Amino acid sequence: MNEELGIVKAGLAMVLLGLMFGIALGVTFGVNEDGVKGFITEEIAAHPEVHDEKSKTKIWRYAQRAHFHATGISAYSLGLIILVMFSSMKRKIKSATSILIGLSSFYPLAWFVMFLVAPSIGREPAHHHYLTELFTYLGVGGLVTGMLLLIGNLFFGLLGETDGA
Repeated sequence: MNEELGIVKAGLAMVLLGLMFGIALGVTFGVNEDGVKGFITEEIAAHPEVHDEKSKTKIWRYAQRAHFHATGISAYSLGLIILVMFSSMKRKIKSATSILIGLSSFYPLAWFVMFLVAPSIGREPAHHHYLTELFTYLGVGGLVTGMLLLIGNLFFGLLGETDGA
C-alpha cells in the first residue's frame, strides 16, 4: 500500500490541501462571519461606483462558493485518486493522473479570488481577473483531463501496465 500511495502522493497532497482550505474557510465563517461580511461592506463603501444593490450578497456568495467547492471537489477528487491508486495504469501515468486530478484544488481558489477582489474592482471584472481565469482553467482542465485518463483506463483498458505503449 505504501508503494501505491507514494505514486499518487503529489496529487493526494494537493487534494488534502484543498480540503483543509475548505475546512478553514468554514471555520472562519463560523468564528467570524461578521468580520468577513464587514470586509465586504467596508470595501463596497470605499468603491461605490463599481457596485449595485446586489453586490453585498453576491460577493458573500463568492466566499461561500469557495468553501463549498473546496470541500466538495476535494472529497470527490480524493475518491478519484484512490481509484487511480488501484487502477491498472502504468506508474508514471498514475502519478500524472493524480497530479491532474489534484489540480482541481485550484478551482475553489477562483471563487476566493473573486471574493477578495470584487469589493474593490466590481463583480464583472472579478470574474475576468487573470487569477480567477488561471485558477479556473487549471482546476477544471486538470480535473477533466485526469478523469478522462482514469475513465480510459477503467472502462477501456487504456494506459495500463500490459498496454504495449
